[in-house]
Amino acid sequence: MRGTVVLAGMLWAAVGGATLAVAEEGSNKENGFRDSYASLKRTLWTTSRVKGSPDPPNPFRTEVAFPHLKFEQPLELTIAPGSDRLFVVERFGKIFSFEVNRETAEAELLIDLKKTTYGLAFHPRFQDNGYFYVTYVLDPLKTLPKGTRISRFQVRPENRYQADPASESIIFEWPSGGHNAGCLRFGPDGYLYIATGDGSGIADERDTGQDVSDLLASILRIDVDRPDPGRKYGIPKDNPFVGRKGARPEIWAYGLRQIWKMNFDRQTGNLWAGEVGQDLWEMIYLIQRGGNYGWSVQEGSHPFRPERRLGPSPILKPVVEHGHSDFRSITGGFVYRGERLPEIAGTYVYGDYDTGRIWGFRHDGDQVSEHRELVDTSFRIIDFGQSHQGALYVMDFIGGQIHRLVRSPVVHQPNQFPLRLSQTGLFSSVREHKPAPGLIPYSVNSELWSDDAVKERWIAIPGDSQVEFDTVEYPQPAPGAPFGWRFPDGTVIVKTFSLELEAGNPDSLHRVETRLLHQEALGGTEEVGDQYWKGYSYVWNEDQTDATLVETRGLNRTYTIDDPEVPGGKREQVWRFPSRAECTLCHTVPAKYVLGLNTLQLNKEHDYGWTTANQLEVLHRLGVFTEPLPKSPAELPRIYNHLDPSRSLDERARAYLHSNCAHCHQKWGGGNADFLLHATISLKETKTLSLTPGHGDFGIANGRLLAPGDPERSLILYRMTKLGLGRMPHIASNVVDREAVELIREWISSLPAEAEVASNQP
Repeated sequence: MRGTVVLAGMLWAAVGGATLAVAEEGSNKENGFRDSYASLKRTLWTTSRVKGSPDPPNPFRTEVAFPHLKFEQPLELTIAPGSDRLFVVERFGKIFSFEVNRETAEAELLIDLKKTTYGLAFHPRFQDNGYFYVTYVLDPLKTLPKGTRISRFQVRPENRYQADPASESIIFEWPSGGHNAGCLRFGPDGYLYIATGDGSGIADERDTGQDVSDLLASILRIDVDRPDPGRKYGIPKDNPFVGRKGARPEIWAYGLRQIWKMNFDRQTGNLWAGEVGQDLWEMIYLIQRGGNYGWSVQEGSHPFRPERRLGPSPILKPVVEHGHSDFRSITGGFVYRGERLPEIAGTYVYGDYDTGRIWGFRHDGDQVSEHRELVDTSFRIIDFGQSHQGALYVMDFIGGQIHRLVRSPVVHQPNQFPLRLSQTGLFSSVREHKPAPGLIPYSVNSELWSDDAVKERWIAIPGDSQVEFDTVEYPQPAPGAPFGWRFPDGTVIVKTFSLELEAGNPDSLHRVETRLLHQEALGGTEEVGDQYWKGYSYVWNEDQTDATLVETRGLNRTYTIDDPEVPGGKREQVWRFPSRAECTLCHTVPAKYVLGLNTLQLNKEHDYGWTTANQLEVLHRLGVFTEPLPKSPAELPRIYNHLDPSRSLDERARAYLHSNCAHCHQKWGGGNADFLLHATISLKETKTLSLTPGHGDFGIANGRLLAPGDPERSLILYRMTKLGLGRMPHIASNVVDREAVELIREWISSLPAEAEVASNQP
């Protein structure tokens, strides 16, 4: 069963007993929607007790380090020997440098490679020879035997911060495809260390993780100063696999899926690396000579494909690992050796791309101590950098700015965050599930799949504060991304999920979870993050009388469903209550934070129990918006209900992909593939047609993201049909959406095969 449970009289509670009086038929028709309803009186929500946070305050916050500088999708932040400048690598090949000065207003272009660029390292004698080394990929969408390349360039004699593109010398190449890693670092020994990645997308498809006969899934160590005959580099004689039959002598360590940033501790010389996991775990490793880090027999310290062959050395455990309730895509950092923050001296500081969290720990050579969260940001943390003086910087991929840690102000305030739903001020009766006066019910055009749960939704806006309509634009340009609404400080979005304990019987609905999104308005602009949304879940008790706050790491709970269509007549359904970190995976800056409360989704008729009316019109009449609607609802954009048979097949399919996938699969959205799924752009503009999947083909011959006319070759459909490894959506779902699968299958079948050809034409 699907849909929204509509409680009769809900708007009556929302507007304090006012009625929605329809104007007399025929009157003021020439004025359109603005005169179609009489005025409504808005009851104010004044009972909020959703304030602060249930979690202890973090010791640090962040501030923009260089407020006048902004980069386009930066991937690397580093320094050069003998220079006080910082260097930034942008994704599409531009490399800039600038002086470490808060007032620096302009960065100088070092070189434009016009290629997807991952890594940058300067020769230890850069001041003498002007050499720097860059990792770039020839074509990120293709698997090529020599598709990932390290080249050496040289700066111009007359300008140490401009390079001559003609000075390129190709030093090293390895296969591309999927995880290309590409981080470069010169070690204290003067050798160049290279992270290669496993070159695949899902589950180490090449089975290369434990194979030392190739260069993939490894950290390599080469000598760029003393090349061997016939090569542009030499093999250090103390590399661990020198002389071993069938092994590549360049390998320093192996069994690594996708190292995303590694760095040497400038005091101890230790090499620390962040390893992006796959299904469940993210790891930090202390890299040792000849070390085997387990991929893909293991994921961290946990079995992954234990039946696969092992490499020639024992598997080493991670120093730290995070489950995906905390981290989703780890970014390695530095051991802090600066002076400005002595309380974290000697702490290895690292973060997570997806959740924006920054953590740190100390390591005494044997074990970890003082492992804790330092700050929770809204950034896509792509890299950390440090100056020669040890200052630590954090780089945000989406915002394109560089930040630093500063101490949080000391706040001596008891934690009074509501631990029960009945304490939030959102319901006048939790037992009866009756919202407090002032809450406004709403529904959406196309629902996000939530494992067959029925959902009830309300907006809780404090006092007489108002919402800005379609004013949130950042980040742009993002093709097809709709504008967002800007909500006032203290807004709470409320959603209750219920499951039928007897499949097909609405009377068996059992409330499972009430989920809140709570907004804090911050100073500044969209570019630096002027709002912060935090997610909280409450789990309902068996008596349905109250719900209790779920701890920060989330919760799994199993419910027994009576279902005559399964063997034995019963099935177990695992419900995931998201962790605080998991909430941030979907409610991101590019998604405008709130997924369902926008013009495309709310431009629809809603049954308020005693009348049906367009939601945008009602919100306008209640005075919720700061300005009148710019157009009538009929003239404003919308998507459609993907279950509505009266709409076209294309409208329904595109609406489903928009509501379920586009918040991630958009520009800057966090999806690790360069395609878009907004319904607001043409199918060709989505870049899905006939595109080779970048994260594995799951054994599907000639598989494509979307193969017009051929659903069996379409990875978008396949990944909707499966559970476990490779499932989409990759979080918050343990049940396949059968109706949507058939919808997308029928839609793909209807697409003309010539669309595949047309998509490849300029």
